[in-house]
Amino acid sequence: MAVLGLLITGYLAGTAGIGSPSAFCGADGGCDAIQRSGWSTLLGLPMALWGFGLYAVVAWVSLSRKASPLLRWQRQWRLVLLGLAISVYLTGVGAVVLDAFCIGCLASLAVLAAMFGWLQLRRPVSAPGQPWKRWWAVQALPVLLVVAVLHVHQSGLLHQRPESRRAAALAQHLSDYGAKFYGASWCVECRQQKRRFGHAADRLPYVECSPGGRNTPMTSTCAAAGVTVFPTWVIDGIQHNGVIEPQQLAVLTRFDWDSAGAAE
Repeated sequence: MAVLGLLITGYLAGTAGIGSPSAFCGADGGCDAIQRSGWSTLLGLPMALWGFGLYAVVAWVSLSRKASPLLRWQRQWRLVLLGLAISVYLTGVGAVVLDAFCIGCLASLAVLAAMFGWLQLRRPVSAPGQPWKRWWAVQALPVLLVVAVLHVHQSGLLHQRPESRRAAALAQHLSDYGAKFYGASWCVECRQQKRRFGHAADRLPYVECSPGGRNTPMTSTCAAAGVTVFPTWVIDGIQHNGVIEPQQLAVLTRFDWDSAGAAE
């Protein structure tokens, strides 16, 4: 099963490295949204590559005969529990935040779940080596801690820009000017656009075009505005697609960016 996991994550890491869509995934499908999101990489490396490393360590531990059966089982169990917890977390992020699923990621999740079930069924007689309640308590805490740290890092909570007077002033100016920022809750680039404004993003003239999720019809407001891609800015009746830097938005709406910065 570890070898199967190596094949799946190796393939996903390879497609992520060359920027091509995975099999069974359309160019604008859920896999593409996940691959372009901030959750697809960790410390500059594809998340699939980290999964490949985990499977490799599990395979190495499984093939090693230097440790006793109990010690080998304990090591396998800890590694698989960690991988399963992270995989469940990332799948939940895809479903809740991005409204998307990755076939390869789900396949890896299924492999990890099967590995965990197999370890439970085929454990040594002496396993886990201590009372189950204590075993679970001791093992679950570090796993939950790792997932919590991963969430804080991947969600950008540590990297989000604090609200500045200039960003807040520009966001308010955009609303007063009549500019519109059309986007969708599952749109990766829309989240990137909001991050440019830090906590002032709540002041942007944002219009949600897909409140029901990725595969639901666009709202009549967005359809009437001729929106076809996200994000789309409409300024002075002209559409601007993609993420736009605050300085450029200032130029397009004749906002005095330099003076606003000097006031901070």
